[in-house]
Amino acid sequence: MANNTKIILGIDPGTIIMGYGLIAVTGQQVRIIEMDVLKMNPKKDHYERLQAIHDRMIGLIRQHKPVSCAIEAPFFGKNVQSMLKLGRAQGVAIATAMQAGVRVSEYSPKKVKQSITGNGNANKEQVWQMLQRILSFSEQPEYLDATDALAVAVCHHFQETSPLPAAGKSKGWDKFLQQHPERLCKP
Repeated sequence: MANNTKIILGIDPGTIIMGYGLIAVTGQQVRIIEMDVLKMNPKKDHYERLQAIHDRMIGLIRQHKPVSCAIEAPFFGKNVQSMLKLGRAQGVAIATAMQAGVRVSEYSPKKVKQSITGNGNANKEQVWQMLQRILSFSEQPEYLDATDALAVAVCHHFQETSPLPAAGKSKGWDKFLQQHPERLCKP
């Protein structure tokens, strides 16, 4: 990879299927490197599956050397036990990335969908179809968890390159106008 290429790892955490996607960003060009899933045996002990998540994360980080990892936040479901297990899977992925020195950002499912499709309530198929347009790929993965992870990586890229967060950092209009006097219209 060229020195000015930035790799972003996207993770859709799960205890049975963890999606992951990697993109390379060079200037304004974004391209897919890899997307796949780690499919774990549901009959295996939960701790063994957490170890598998850790091992896959280490492998992806060593192979691709991402500068950042974007992970989808768990949504609140009705089953508390499922939420706890999902939180553990997410925690393992986050801790592994941080231990390797990779910056981590978290995005809600609604934020990811909004960023990719313009609709925070889009379904998985709509996200996949929009990603095909954005990244110019045609394959359909067996599990849409892979495209969900890819969407998280692309969402992170969009958030980093958006001009809006820079303006949003100011504390109110007075502070913004102090920072940007050229924006003030004078009568």
